Amino acid sequence: MATEPVVRAEPGYGAVADAFLTNFTEHGEVGAAFCLYRDGRPVVDAWGGIADPVSGRTWQENTLALMFSATKGPTALAVHLLAERGVLDLDTPVAKYWPEFGAAGKEHIPVRWVMSHRAGIAAVDADLTLHEVFAWDPVIEAIAAQAPQWEPGTAVGYHARTFGWILGEVVRRITGQRFGGFFAREIAAPLGLDFWIGLPEEEEERVAVVLPDQMPGRDFFTGESLMVRVMSGPSGLFAYNDMWNRRDLHAAEMPSSNGIGDARSLARVYAATIGDVDGMRLLRPETVERAAALEAEETDLVIGVPTRVGTGLHLGAGLGPGVGPRSFGHPGAGGSTAWADPEAGIAFAYVANKMRMNPAGEGDPRTVGLTRAVYAAIG
Repeated sequence: MATEPVVRAEPGYGAVADAFLTNFTEHGEVGAAFCLYRDGRPVVDAWGGIADPVSGRTWQENTLALMFSATKGPTALAVHLLAERGVLDLDTPVAKYWPEFGAAGKEHIPVRWVMSHRAGIAAVDADLTLHEVFAWDPVIEAIAAQAPQWEPGTAVGYHARTFGWILGEVVRRITGQRFGGFFAREIAAPLGLDFWIGLPEEEEERVAVVLPDQMPGRDFFTGESLMVRVMSGPSGLFAYNDMWNRRDLHAAEMPSSNGIGDARSLARVYAATIGDVDGMRLLRPETVERAAALEAEETDLVIGVPTRVGTGLHLGAGLGPGVGPRSFGHPGAGGSTAWADPEAGIAFAYVANKMRMNPAGEGDPRTVGLTRAVYAAIG
């Protein structure tokens, strides 16, 4: 590393600071940031390492990271915000808001089933170009036209990217705004977040370079299975490689997959769901309770692992070893993750540029160590 990591930690959180540093000395971390909120204020804020190994650019206080599916948590919270305002009903069919979606046997699928990965539309069936995917309308039209891959409502199957496109189009039909713009105006700006879904060009130079996992045997997404179609789709365009560093991918709006921001912002948005942050609360307590209520607990049809899901959020142990049972949030491919534990009054976020694709149940040692240190610190 060119510089030592920077850790700002309140008294009593020294072991958490040590766990962050251990990621660099023992777990091969390249560049990362971590933030912990407790009772509405940051008690640990840390960053360090290398943002771009080719240029040698170091990870600074204002470095941004691509968060993969950790984006889904803030996306789900935005949908719950509309539900709280009474302009969206989670139990209403998607087709009420987006009539074209009702084709091919999808007319009765409620918004709730999309959020809990039970809609049966995990993969995009159409053959699309990357340009068409980034353009939004072609992929939205393809999803509207296709039939479900299984009977909706009968099983959980991870909607890795369709989650964001379907919910994003529902938000657009209700508000008249593209999802990235809605998120910026209604959540990011009021909370002061350094976080985008659709990154402006002037922010690009701050983004850390994604470093794909090069470990032998970690190429999970090859073959012809539904899992491969979902995780590499649409049209096999999304391998976990250097493509995630493309400017056009960063600029596109993929509310499931391409949120770009910092750990500070991710922790802050979760902190604002469970309490006041600088006098602002994002959602009412009863809204959060409904969002974090268990919707399904079963083996995921797509990725083949046990899962616990609420409405747009992963729950408890599904977030990683040691996470509190009442916690809710969302992990992302390669190691980024964020969650809130309302019982403990904490919000946790970790982002990194070195992807590590850990087998299900193993846990990422970078976030497992931090999680254990956090719970030890708060007693």
